[in-house]
Amino acid sequence: MISRSFLAVVCLAISLLAAPPLTTIQDVLYKADGTRFNGTLSISWKSFEAIDRSAIAQQFTTVTVVNGNLQLQLVPTTTASPSAFYTVVYNSDGLVQFQETWAVPSSVQPLRIRDVRVSVVGAVGLAPLSATVQESDVVGLISDLGARPLKGPGYAAGRVAYVNPTGAIETVTGTPGDCVRVDGSSVPCGGTQPNFVDSDTPAGLVDGLNTAFTLSGVPSPAASLTVYRNGMLQAAGQDFTLSGNQILFVPAAAPQPGDTLVASYRLAGDATGAPQLYPTTQVLCSGLGAATNSSTLASIGTCAIPAGFLTAGDRVEIRFDLDHSGTAGGFGFAVLWGATTVLSRNAPAVDAQATGRADAALTAAGAQLNHQSWGTSLAFAAGLGKSTDDYTAGITVDFRALTAQSAETVTLRNFTVVRFP
Repeated sequence: MISRSFLAVVCLAISLLAAPPLTTIQDVLYKADGTRFNGTLSISWKSFEAIDRSAIAQQFTTVTVVNGNLQLQLVPTTTASPSAFYTVVYNSDGLVQFQETWAVPSSVQPLRIRDVRVSVVGAVGLAPLSATVQESDVVGLISDLGARPLKGPGYAAGRVAYVNPTGAIETVTGTPGDCVRVDGSSVPCGGTQPNFVDSDTPAGLVDGLNTAFTLSGVPSPAASLTVYRNGMLQAAGQDFTLSGNQILFVPAAAPQPGDTLVASYRLAGDATGAPQLYPTTQVLCSGLGAATNSSTLASIGTCAIPAGFLTAGDRVEIRFDLDHSGTAGGFGFAVLWGATTVLSRNAPAVDAQATGRADAALTAAGAQLNHQSWGTSLAFAAGLGKSTDDYTAGITVDFRALTAQSAETVTLRNFTVVRFP
């Protein structure tokens, strides 16, 4: 007879050789467009002990899904010790598509994926994970965190925010009635009004040797400064230079005893920093012109108005006087506003003199022009026109003349260009 001890040993051996219980997972997988999923599922797990005390070592397996059909068997984890789960990574088209967690219960019937999928680790009997997830473990997290705006040291809630030079968000300081500039600074709404200095007499010794004269204020911008010596406009960069509030004349243009100097300029911009224009009438150019005996129109004088001096609503008045020598032939003259001819006349040989004036009424689109001219015997004439020249970028008034006889000359005796705001 077989002893009872022998049977006990045999039963123990059989139990040790028996495989752990398995649960079948069977399903059909589809993509969102209705086509069947094709790829692989990479399933990994950590070591645990099954319900029958089988030791399941940490490992992974790969299951191929063809035409959406999935079938595999896994050891239940909801009854394991310690509680365990499976990490499932879906691969398709050579790429990792997504990852999910499975908690597999014991079942004699096949289960679908929805029966084993869990959304949060710790659900369905799983113990919460105690491991710390590093930022580098999350794909794209570090770059996304680096792209987000950060709070700066001056950040406070309930205030207007601006981005400081380092890219951090800070809070604009000021009183509730202040206005905020684009650089994050605050000023009282309305800002400061522009200041002007007209008819300023530069301080300095007028002895023909001294070239340095001091203004009462500092022109801002520097291009707003106009200097008149005995009523004649001095050319910046040619007759003088400006350094702060000091005018430095070149030696050849040093004021002589008895000369008078007058200057006008702006002191500052408005709250936005935009240049402010003169509030009173300004002589932009005045002087003597040149002579010509050319048979075609030649320039005998110009007035170059810099950028920023004119604005819509201004009116520019132009006046000129011509002298013609000789009586053998006639002569012609013209005035140009930028590229636009304001007036053009032909005078007979008997005319010894001619004169004229023109106005440019500045609009947002250019200027509306009018003119009148006459000579010793040249009949009075007047006319109107338009110009689309961009005066805001600077514009030149050009006086031109020609003569029919090369032995005769036409001279620009005097010209004046005045701006009326």
